[in-house]
Order: sequence, then structure tokens, then C-alpha cells
Amino acid sequence: MSFTAKDVAALREKTGCGMMDCKKALTEANGDQDKAIELLREKGLAAQAKKAGRIAADGMVSVYIDKEKKVGVIIEVNSETDFVAKNAEFQELVNGAAKAVADYNPADVDALLKCKFGDTEFTVEDILREKILKIGENMKIRRFERLEGDLVSYVHGGGSTACIAKFETGNADSAEFQELGKNICMQVVAMTPEYLSPDDIAADVIEHEKNILIAQIKNDPKTADKPDAVIEKMVMGKINKFYQENCLLKQAYVKEQKISVEQYIAQSAKSFGFDIKLVSFVNYEKGEGLEKRQDDFAAEVASMNK
Repeated sequence: MSFTAKDVAALREKTGCGMMDCKKALTEANGDQDKAIELLREKGLAAQAKKAGRIAADGMVSVYIDKEKKVGVIIEVNSETDFVAKNAEFQELVNGAAKAVADYNPADVDALLKCKFGDTEFTVEDILREKILKIGENMKIRRFERLEGDLVSYVHGGGSTACIAKFETGNADSAEFQELGKNICMQVVAMTPEYLSPDDIAADVIEHEKNILIAQIKNDPKTADKPDAVIEKMVMGKINKFYQENCLLKQAYVKEQKISVEQYIAQSAKSFGFDIKLVSFVNYEKGEGLEKRQDDFAAEVASMNK
């Protein structure tokens, strides 16, 4: 019996095992899904496969920066509980995976899993599987981004959220710049902007926002009869507020509310005596958008009485 890429994907979904493991199992099982699952169990992957069905929405976000190579990585690895996220074995996995991203520049998580893990003979996927079996919880490398340039980062709350920012400057190693960079990253973590500047917002997003604002104004009896020119000014005022809330450079600087982040960078650069340009940033929040584990204690107690 032959099998397709969809069959491999289906087996991965059922078991949580790696792509190559699933492909080999299906080959040995002549495409039979049930038999392939049994083969994976027989090869010692049963515990991992069982755990892979459980929700992994905790974990940590981490950052790795190689200042000499000017390469940085922000990565999220999920576990089932916060307790495991504090485990040294788990943190070793996260840090090693981040370094592999920096060293090998994989295209996606599947490619990362095939990368060599540190100075070992094993792949990232091998180490991930080992940690799952050893620690006893499901774990997943969810996402990562790799940046190159003058980089600064900030990790908050032991890995609950983190930011890495890319700059262009002639004095990246200076204490002044490092402090500024950290302040910018802290701003991102605190205020969670979606964009760097208004130029980064797609025209259709702005048009959509304008249409909503116009509808709101015309549906309000107090403003419905305003002339179009007045409505246009009202809309632009609200759009500017949208920029101030969602664009990092336009946000009020959290440590000095009277100036914007853009002004803070410009004033600091002038004071330091060298140019500083913020190019981009990436902000990850642990478990963002993932289904959270829900414990039904009532059902658990009831089951104990059966």
C-alpha cells in the first residue's frame, strides 16, 4: 500500500512524532496508519506520541545574540506547564535551538528540527524528543525569527515575553546605545505596538480604518450633519491617534510621556554624538493565540469516586 505526504502529515498529527519517523513507519507498515502507530510505539516513541496530544501552551520565549557575528534570534518553545519552563533541561533545549537558528539559518521549524544541536552528534529533533521523554511533558518549538545587524534585546518575566530590535548605528558596543536599545525593547514589551511607523501599515488597513471612523461619525446624531471637510479633519485626527497607539516610533515614550519614541531616539543620538536608526523589531508573547490547558477539577474529583 502506497502513501502520500498527507498520510505522513496525518500520522504526525496523531502521534506528534517527527516527519522522518512517521515516513519510515509508514514505509514499514506499507501505508497502514494503525500499524505505523504501533511501530512508532514499539520503537520507544509511545510516550512521546501520547504526550504530543496534550496542549503545550506554556513554556518560554528566549533571545540569543551573537554580537561578534551580529546575528540574533528570538524563539518560542512551548511546554504544558510553567513548572517545566523553569527546568534547566528545558532551558538548555530552548537555548540550543536558538543557537542552531543563528548558526544554520533554517527556513522554518521543520528545517530547524533537522539542524545539528550544539557540539553533539544529534539533531534538534533528537534532543527535543529526549527532553519530552525525560521530563514527561509535551514540548513544541513553535516559532522563531532570525535578525542580522546591530541588535539589542529584552526578556521579561523569565521568558513570558521578549523583544529583539535591530538598529543601524556606528557605536553598537557603547553603554549608552545598549541602554537605549534596552529601553526601546522594554517599550515594545510594555506597549505592544504592531508597526514600526505609519509607513509600514498597508494602505488597505488605513482605508478600512477610515471607513469605520466615517461610519461612526455619520451614525452619531451629534456629528452626522457635519460638513464633509469637518468630518475629514475629524477622521484624520483619529487616524493620528491610531498611529500613536499602534506605531512604535509614534508612541509616547513610557519613561518620558511628553516625547515620542522617535523623539527619544533622535535626542539621544544627538546627545551621544553618533547616528542611531531603529530598523525593525520582533515581539513574542508566550502562548499568544494558543489554546490554554483547562483543568476540570470537578470532573477529576467525581472520577475518583467511581
